[in-house]
Amino acid sequence: MATSENLKSAEEILREESGEVRNLQQHEAVLIGTIAIAWSLFQLSLASFLILDSIKVRAVHLAFAMSLTFLSIPFSKKSAKSTGFFGSAVRVPFHDYLLAAVGAGLALYIMLDWEGLALRAGSPITRDIVIGILLIVVLLEATRRSIGPALPIIALMFTAYSFLGPYMPNVLAFGGVSLTKYLSQISLSSEGIYGIPLGVSATIVFLFVLLGSMLDKAGAGQFFTNLAMAALGKYKGGPAKAAVVSSGLSGLVSGSSIANIVTTGTFTIPLMKKVGYPPKKAAAVEVAASTDGQLMPPIMGAAAFIIAEYVNVPYIEVVKAAAIPAFVSYFALFYLTHLEASKLGMVGLAKVDLPVFLEVLKNGIHYLIPIGWLVFELVVLRHSPELSAFRAIVLLFGVIIYQEARRSYSTGFSLKDTFVNSMQIISEGLMAGAKGMMSVGMACAAAGIIVGIVGMGLGGMITQIVETLARGNIFLLLLITAIASLMLGMGLPTTATYIVMASLTAPIIVTVGSAYNFFIPLIAAHLFCFYFGILADDTPPVGLASYAAAAIARSEPIPTGIQGFLYDLRTAIIPFMFVFNTDLILHNINSWSIGFLVFGMAVIGAFCFTSAVQGWFITRNKWYDVPLLLLGTLILFNPNALNKWVPNPFGHRYGMYLVGLAVVAVVYIIQRIRMVRTEPPPA
Repeated sequence: MATSENLKSAEEILREESGEVRNLQQHEAVLIGTIAIAWSLFQLSLASFLILDSIKVRAVHLAFAMSLTFLSIPFSKKSAKSTGFFGSAVRVPFHDYLLAAVGAGLALYIMLDWEGLALRAGSPITRDIVIGILLIVVLLEATRRSIGPALPIIALMFTAYSFLGPYMPNVLAFGGVSLTKYLSQISLSSEGIYGIPLGVSATIVFLFVLLGSMLDKAGAGQFFTNLAMAALGKYKGGPAKAAVVSSGLSGLVSGSSIANIVTTGTFTIPLMKKVGYPPKKAAAVEVAASTDGQLMPPIMGAAAFIIAEYVNVPYIEVVKAAAIPAFVSYFALFYLTHLEASKLGMVGLAKVDLPVFLEVLKNGIHYLIPIGWLVFELVVLRHSPELSAFRAIVLLFGVIIYQEARRSYSTGFSLKDTFVNSMQIISEGLMAGAKGMMSVGMACAAAGIIVGIVGMGLGGMITQIVETLARGNIFLLLLITAIASLMLGMGLPTTATYIVMASLTAPIIVTVGSAYNFFIPLIAAHLFCFYFGILADDTPPVGLASYAAAAIARSEPIPTGIQGFLYDLRTAIIPFMFVFNTDLILHNINSWSIGFLVFGMAVIGAFCFTSAVQGWFITRNKWYDVPLLLLGTLILFNPNALNKWVPNPFGHRYGMYLVGLAVVAVVYIIQRIRMVRTEPPPA
């Protein structure tokens, strides 16, 4: 198992990501805990009985996020270990109390004077201007504390460009805006800071993050890890396969790749090393599996809910579109761990080292009840995401009480102990959910500045610039978008990366495609940005997920990140494929049989690509195997890709699947013959 020192390092990375870097005194912890619980209860009340205007909901949501951020996160994370003016080793400094109060007041101003602001829309008075400027300044500082300086710097660059546009060179020239127009759009309306991203954060995302936090506090994360290990640990490379499955299941619980690594990796990484995986590869498998946790339907990441709002479709349509790509990615990673185990000649763990499957399932099957009910609400009853999540949380309250009652009965505790333990778990879940939403709320609010500026006319200029760089080539445009998303994602969380890139490039992808008579659904363009925002989580040299896994595996962070990125190539190819073959996102496909056909062929195609990249199919590849594997990949992902060059011998649009399967069969036969020839004769 991981040493306590390595585990501590990984948990420190998680604490820094979640903002819990202060060693609080008791009264400070009580104050912050009270605010966090109050925020969670406010969000739950919105989903049940409390009815407020959307602008009021967003204002209160932002006020809670800003106050918690200033109370929880110091001016500098290095200063958290000092006791100077900016220090916070043993206390929250007075200036952070002041900033928390001021930030909450500034956030609530639009709610308190909404009627006045509506009457003087476009003509703010001096008070509006002062408060609008202060809100932006305080918001950017809170964002810098919670997610780092990248997003505030980008927001400031867009702000500067909006004012300096008339003085830029011709190709970059922009009409510019006045201060009153800027503030009216960004600070004093629902088009900027209080726009769609913050609205989705306040109404939907919070409840799903809260559900995941409460499941984690109840013990679901450990249950998923033990269940996967019990089922798969005995097979070749079993711990790695269990890491893939448990991380996929934990993705339902945690929206954070680092939290996923700390939850599952502390158990799976040492076991992977035990069966023969090198430390770097053991950590990289966990990084790749945990990063992709945000792809898993039906919950996915926070950005998925914003996709539904931007594309103006029900959330279940986003889940439907993301289902095949997500499962193909995880099947390919599962296959990749098998290839690595084959190359290294591994065996599984001994039965004595594994938990008993039926015992694990019996002790934790109740964790599946709220998740199953959530899926039932979303898929069968077609209820709204917020209502579905709220009812699943209420059901989880009952599950927690049942769990503690059963535990008390088996250990001889009293009903009082049952009540106290249940309330403690629920309280910890409410606090963890609110604290986990600080960075999401700040990212959505700050990204709203960029979205608002783009909406003032800057978007048209950026569209022309990006289209000029791409020279009207859809392939080059997608490559530029992917690289920009990966670079932005080094300093931004997935949600912020998606919002920025989707605002700038998603409409351009659709426009350029239509200009060349190539139809690209808007949801495909948004999912493209979403995928590469997620992949940026482990892009070296910054990816914190790699640092957390490396701390547990005792490997070098940068090589671990590079190895994890190489593993993620199997995911990186999928967005390019579903842009050109919309069958992969089930666009206009309502037949289960066709859906399963597309999924099955895509899985085999992903296996081919993984084999080509990893240099192994059923044995080590020769140079001539790789082109055949890549050809099989292309045909199975997009059966119509070669129509211009190769006539379809079957007439039907899915007939080329048979050609793709034939190519794979040829590679299999070639390698099988090579294996027979190289096998030593029997003794």
